[in-house]
Amino acid sequence: MTLVKPKSDDQVQGEQTKKRTHRLPRPKHGKRWSLLIVALLLILAFAGKFLLSKGPSAAAITYTEEKVPPRTITNSLTGSGTLQPANSYTVTTLIEGEVLSADFEEGDMVEQDSVLYEIDSEDAAANIEKAQISLSQAQRSYESTAENQIVKANSSGTLYTLDVKEGDEVSQGQTIATIRNDSTMTLTVPFPAEDAATFHVGQTAQVTLDGSFETLTGTVQSISGGNAVGTGNTITRDVTIAVQNPGGLSAVQVATASVNGLGSAGNGTFTYQSESTVTASASGTVAAVHVSEGSAVSKGQVLITLGGDDLEDQLQNAADSLRNAELSMENTQKQLENYTITSPISGTVIDKEYKAGDTVESGKTLCTIYDLSYLEMTLNIDELDISTVEAGQTVQITAEAVEGKTFTGVVTKVSVAGTTSGGITSYPVTVRIDETDGLLPGMNVDAEIVLEEAADTLAIPSSAVTRGSGNTSLVLITQDSPSAESAVEQESPEGYVYVQVETGISDNSYVQILSGLQEGDTVAYVTRSTESGSMMMGGMPGAMGGDMPAGMPSGMGSAPGGGMPSGGGPGGGFPG
Repeated sequence: MTLVKPKSDDQVQGEQTKKRTHRLPRPKHGKRWSLLIVALLLILAFAGKFLLSKGPSAAAITYTEEKVPPRTITNSLTGSGTLQPANSYTVTTLIEGEVLSADFEEGDMVEQDSVLYEIDSEDAAANIEKAQISLSQAQRSYESTAENQIVKANSSGTLYTLDVKEGDEVSQGQTIATIRNDSTMTLTVPFPAEDAATFHVGQTAQVTLDGSFETLTGTVQSISGGNAVGTGNTITRDVTIAVQNPGGLSAVQVATASVNGLGSAGNGTFTYQSESTVTASASGTVAAVHVSEGSAVSKGQVLITLGGDDLEDQLQNAADSLRNAELSMENTQKQLENYTITSPISGTVIDKEYKAGDTVESGKTLCTIYDLSYLEMTLNIDELDISTVEAGQTVQITAEAVEGKTFTGVVTKVSVAGTTSGGITSYPVTVRIDETDGLLPGMNVDAEIVLEEAADTLAIPSSAVTRGSGNTSLVLITQDSPSAESAVEQESPEGYVYVQVETGISDNSYVQILSGLQEGDTVAYVTRSTESGSMMMGGMPGAMGGDMPAGMPSGMGSAPGGGMPSGGGPGGGFPG
């Protein structure tokens, strides 16, 4: 165990004396400079406040007064662009050859479809003739092949026999049917040559049928020119008589005849007016039969249709060849059209590259045409503003090249295909200018799109409007203004009162007043001024502890410079 000896009174008194006389540690250099800066700022602030509030150059609060007249307020967007023609066209050629004519010059007005150039087309004309021959050949081949698929009647009459049925196989040249025309029967009989010499074609004849002795009336159809020796060495001539078949005549019926009372020297057998055999033009299978035996048919009427793979292949090949010939003809004709070059649009010739006598090559530019009936320009509008732009809005156009004149355009198209650059997207807006006197394509112009416009409306400087509580706006007016009777309960400078207003559109300087003011009112707004050489510091109202001027409405901020309405921009007071 360690014992601690108690201190004597002299020892305690000596220790206390040391504590009282101990020096404080020396402060570091950083803390000392901070204290000096704070002290200096306090001194400067005090001195500034004293000079501004007491000295001869103290800041003065003044009010600018302005009448409320009607004016036009325009809210707009501005931009610039380059003028372009309404339409432009570069005329080129697809062929080569000598230019035969080019009857126009630069600066001429040309109409759409008017002839600009004629180029030698001799080779093209020869190609067209060849293409026409090939087309005719292909057409005949196709028609012939198509005809092979059908069998037609080669004469009119009665279908005496039909020798095939559906499904039969037939070969080329095979007999398909027999057609007889028995509506008229002919009878050829001999007459004495002397009597026959007195007959003439068309003369009436009488025909007597053997067996029944029935008499029919006929017509002399022909008289032979040569004589023949008949029975008993009689000199005769054959006379052919046509008789309408009453329905019972056939090719085995025998008859005699008389003409003008002169009888025939012998008899004869009736024959049909015509009898023909129908054959197949190609081999195939009977796909369809369109008539029945014994029926009346007319010349060219389809009797049967043939089918089969071979016939179908032949027809398809013929059709393909025909189509190829048609396309070749069309292409050749189009090539001929290329030798006559017409204007694609109505407009003004800007340049002419070739003249008559020159030789032009395929793909070369011949001339350029501009449609200058109106001009267009494109404005690139920021994504933040594009929603305010729409077709039909008026655009004011100015150009340095045409001084002192403003042109009027109209928005015709607002594109939704934006272009992004540097994180900002802009959208092209097309503007049309119809009155273009003095303007030319390629000129750089400035444009102002009128978004909103109010004509002959009350308007006041933007600095005169301040935001009140809620959505209200306040305006300071003189007490003798007509609208002063509608003043609101708001502390105001001597000689002035505040009224509540409704605002409309605004431009860079003025705000439209929809209600709350009337013509004849005088508005007032604060301006700051100091005497020359004065020092503006902490004595500014509302800044660094300065006092707000009497009568400023609540909501007026204490921004440096003092008194700017809450929510206002530089210069104060755009309605919020």
